[in-house]
Amino acid sequence: MFSFKEAIEKSTEYFEGSDLAANVFVSKYALRDAEGNILEATPEAMHRRIAKEFARIESKYPNPLSEETIFGYLDKFKYVIPQGSPMSGIGNKYQLMSLSNCFVIPPPHDSMGGITYTIGEEKEIMKRRGGVGFDISNIRPKGMRTSNAAGTTDGIAVFMDDFSDACRRTAQNGRRGALMLTISVHHPEIQTFIDIKKDKTRVTGANISIRLSDEFMEAVRDGKEVELRFPVDSPEPKVRKMVDAQALWTEIVTAAHASAEPGLLFWDPIMKYCPANNYPQYKTSSTNPCGEITLSPYDSCRLLLINALSFVNNPYTKEASVDWKKFSEVVRDSQRLMDDIVDLELEAIQDILQKIESDPEPNHIKASEKRLWENIYAACHHGRRTGLGVTAVGDFIAAMSFRYGSKESIELVEELYKQLATGSYASSINLAKERGAFPAFYLELEKDDPFINRILDEAPHLRLVYEQYGRRNIANNTTAPAGSASILAKAVKGFGTTSGIENAVYAAFYLRRKKVNPSDLHARVDFVDAQGDKWTEYKVYNQGFAAWKEINGKTDDDVELSPYWKSTIADVDWVAKVEMQGAAQKWIDHSISNTTNLPRDATVETVKQVYMKGWESGCKGITIYRDGCRDGVILSAEGGTDVEEEMFVEHQAPKRPAELECDVYHPTIQGEKWTIFVGKMDNRPYEVMGGLSSHITLPKRVRSGKISKRNGETNPAEYDFHYDYHTPEDEAVVKDIGNIFENATHAAFTRTISLALRHGTPVQYVVEQLLKGAEKESDLFSFSKVMSRVLKNYIKDGTKASQKKCGDCGSTNLSYQQGCVTCLDCGSSKCG
Repeated sequence: MFSFKEAIEKSTEYFEGSDLAANVFVSKYALRDAEGNILEATPEAMHRRIAKEFARIESKYPNPLSEETIFGYLDKFKYVIPQGSPMSGIGNKYQLMSLSNCFVIPPPHDSMGGITYTIGEEKEIMKRRGGVGFDISNIRPKGMRTSNAAGTTDGIAVFMDDFSDACRRTAQNGRRGALMLTISVHHPEIQTFIDIKKDKTRVTGANISIRLSDEFMEAVRDGKEVELRFPVDSPEPKVRKMVDAQALWTEIVTAAHASAEPGLLFWDPIMKYCPANNYPQYKTSSTNPCGEITLSPYDSCRLLLINALSFVNNPYTKEASVDWKKFSEVVRDSQRLMDDIVDLELEAIQDILQKIESDPEPNHIKASEKRLWENIYAACHHGRRTGLGVTAVGDFIAAMSFRYGSKESIELVEELYKQLATGSYASSINLAKERGAFPAFYLELEKDDPFINRILDEAPHLRLVYEQYGRRNIANNTTAPAGSASILAKAVKGFGTTSGIENAVYAAFYLRRKKVNPSDLHARVDFVDAQGDKWTEYKVYNQGFAAWKEINGKTDDDVELSPYWKSTIADVDWVAKVEMQGAAQKWIDHSISNTTNLPRDATVETVKQVYMKGWESGCKGITIYRDGCRDGVILSAEGGTDVEEEMFVEHQAPKRPAELECDVYHPTIQGEKWTIFVGKMDNRPYEVMGGLSSHITLPKRVRSGKISKRNGETNPAEYDFHYDYHTPEDEAVVKDIGNIFENATHAAFTRTISLALRHGTPVQYVVEQLLKGAEKESDLFSFSKVMSRVLKNYIKDGTKASQKKCGDCGSTNLSYQQGCVTCLDCGSSKCG
């Protein structure tokens, strides 16, 4: 068992000084027991845990990989990186969880009961920390006749709000769910779908994407009309309307230009080039929230990454080469591990089903949740879908001495993805021989599949084995966002690589400033700011550039000679980036998550060109992000200049219901033990209460419950905390938690914080003010520290920090990650 400080110190040593990587590991992936105690201080312990479980599954089959071989792939994040839920869930006996990151559920049935049923499934998955996607194209457009008392339907907008609200209200330990809503471009209410998020208060709990058909894209290209219809896939639709395709295209692109949504899914390539779509029960209906895996109903994404950078011999030199033999070995064994994850996931789902079965709820209440997980189990069992991908592609290109976006880099990336596809499919075919094909396999349904035949034409020696034994997995590959994984991934020097297929390098190096302690009389002073603070300056290097410089004996002045020159987000031509994605997509049966970044002054016409190029290049989906498009500034109607509010706006607090869901925390600060209650409304903090644990009798295992409010006739209201003592039917109550701690100062302090929270003050501002109070020795020093640490759990990752500059490098590019203010330029992290 380790304290947070001990784990951070040991992990920082493991990551060769990277406090950002250490914080990501300890906060997200280190094993914890039921009480929240940290059991793994470094990734080595985690990798041992995971390798042991993989080896257990391997031992059930012929030709098993040994535990040491598997650990060798995982160690130091050099070759293989389980992504997300598999990293935290494999071998975790303390938490009941699925090993899938996201799920797709069926489109809602077009009825009030159907909508309600879909919301129920959405919430059940999200409560187990899964993201959800589904398509709403079969919901009737507004004004169509219904058989209920209303007479006509309200259309998609009201139901989009319902789906979004369900997502926002459902969370685990302060974490919001993730939701993707998709719709066909042919739906009669497509304009409603495009416009709905222009109102910043609507559908805030969901991402939205449009399914674009070749029919529509060809009409745009040729300047023709296109049909809106309902039902959208019916040969005899009940509603039909012809519209100008280019005008509709302009509406879509203008919205994306303004806010990066809706995203676009090119539906015909999605359906044509994924073998799973040969099977009616596995036909793609929507995508997961990040868009890298299009899925059939009740299927899910299980992700594993291969660190491409680790296969470059003599990196950053003229002699650089790719060890394709080693890459092929790791790809084939990684596909085996992916298939093992399917077995582990089936075990996890069985555990979830057993938990549901043993729950004390009446059978008719838990029947829908049980049916949901039975359907998820069936989809997983019969299809055995996997999500094997690569990361560090940007560094892989640079290590081969190519510039990202160059002709050579595009050719290299296509070869990388071709090797990934042929290797994983070869492994899946051989696994079918060893372990049996996926239960739904039927050769006659897929023998003419264009994607499979592309693989077999490249590797003809597989054809006879395939025809005799089939495939082990219905679909294999993807490229997912790899934010956290890329922070942990092994680089040539140290840790931290580019993410997925992205080129996300902000600069080869930059100046970093560290504030001088006034008591340090021997410190070098390079800069004195306007406030009189003294700073020492030194340079911080991108890991790849630092390796290039060391290997080649170069200096900072030689940056223009490095492969990272003109390879940053701001430099790479969007045409080249889209072409690279298209070249990779040719060899990916699912999809690729990739963002095309555009400058702030990019026009709507430029965005149109990006999207059209994506379709022409064979991409299955494309996302653009125009710099500043989500800054939240107010634009004047006349000139489009930035305007800031210069007046107070009063906010009314939402009325408190009789009961609030509550999270409970048991922090220890400077040796003092505290108990803190956070009452939540719509999954955000509404009120806080707490004090020293010595004043309350409450088991440390209690992490959640409800707070009820009792209004006295003459006295102020009192608040009681209710929690499950052993079972939901055996409830315990702690009376009057607002006054039980017997500290009037703390009580007044929590009432003030609660007032700010329920009147809409963003949580990060409350935390920042508490930290300012905690900087000074005072009666409230410890309590400010306690409250700030607790409330940090409710700051959404990516929230911009109000701190003006990074204390180390002076950058203003700061945001919250895992509750810590993190500099996105130098990686410095401050947790208060």
